[in-house]
Parts: sequence; C-alpha cells; structure tokens
Amino acid sequence: MEHSEKGNGAERFEVKPIGYIRSEHEDVSATPIQPVYAQGCCGKAEILPEYELGLRDLEGFSHIYVIYYFHKAGPASLTVTPFLDDVPRGVFSARSPRRPNPIGFSLVRLVKREGNVLFLDDVDMLDGTPILDIKPFMPRFDYRENVRVGWQEHVDEDVAQLRGRRHGVSRPDRGESQSVHS
Repeated sequence: MEHSEKGNGAERFEVKPIGYIRSEHEDVSATPIQPVYAQGCCGKAEILPEYELGLRDLEGFSHIYVIYYFHKAGPASLTVTPFLDDVPRGVFSARSPRRPNPIGFSLVRLVKREGNVLFLDDVDMLDGTPILDIKPFMPRFDYRENVRVGWQEHVDEDVAQLRGRRHGVSRPDRGESQSVHS
C-alpha cells in the first residue's frame, strides 16, 4: 500500500491487484453470497508472476482468506438491506459490497497450488475480481468462543440456505444486481 495523499485528517492510499479470480460466476444475481453457500463452486486465484514467490509454503494450508476489491459493486450506501434479511441495516453490520471502501474477503478452501495459480473451492467471487491480498486461515488466531452475531441470530437457517445459494432467488427490489454479499 502506498501513501499517496493526506489532508483534512483523511488519508488516501493506492492499492494494486496482486492477481485475479477466475470463477464460474459471471452473473451477480446467481452468485452465492458467502463461501459457506458456495461449496462445490471451484475457481482459481491467478496471481501475477511478480508475486509468485510470496505463495511459497501456502500449499500447507487447507483454507485461505482472499481479500479483494468489489469491482462490480454499486455506489456506497451507509444502509443496506442484507440478502438474508428484510430490514435495512448499517453497512458495517452487513457484508454488502456497497461500502465506502468496497473491499471483501472470503474464506475459501485451497485445493492445490501450481506455480502462481491457486486452485480453490467454495468460491463466491465473480470472475475477474481483483485480488488485493491472501492470508492463511489459522484456527489458533481466528477462532473465538462466546461470539454474538447481532441481527443474524434471527435469520432462519432454511431461509439463509435458500437465499445464500441464490439459485433462482431474486430480489430485484433491493438492487441485488449490484450486490454479491450480505
């Protein structure tokens, strides 16, 4: 990340993609909203050759976080109606891509690595999504007990499964053509 501008208490940063996602997902409205609903959806993370050395030792991990730019998100909104809910919520209490900084992350299964290409499962990202970073999933760092999940506590699991997979489920009144995650 390069520092590029500072003023009025706000800083601007420039980030560059380290690679791109290749997936079967081209239609936003048919893309699963989270990796847990994308089981069996395979894809690849094609990392730019200049970053290949940074992938060293990654094949020892079963899961990785892919941090990316929501390149097809609509304009930012401070309130959104999450795909798994019918009530408008603050954007920071949801995983909507329509954020002030349209950055997303997905915990995906790393199947294998071949050079600068990572073969993935549980892919919920659109084809061509710019990758900003990759981090390994480590249960000793990422697991927490006694968590609260806010408004998600009231989401019916059957409804979540149906809406989360998004196969044949549309909510055009919500502008979902602009959204991938909730």
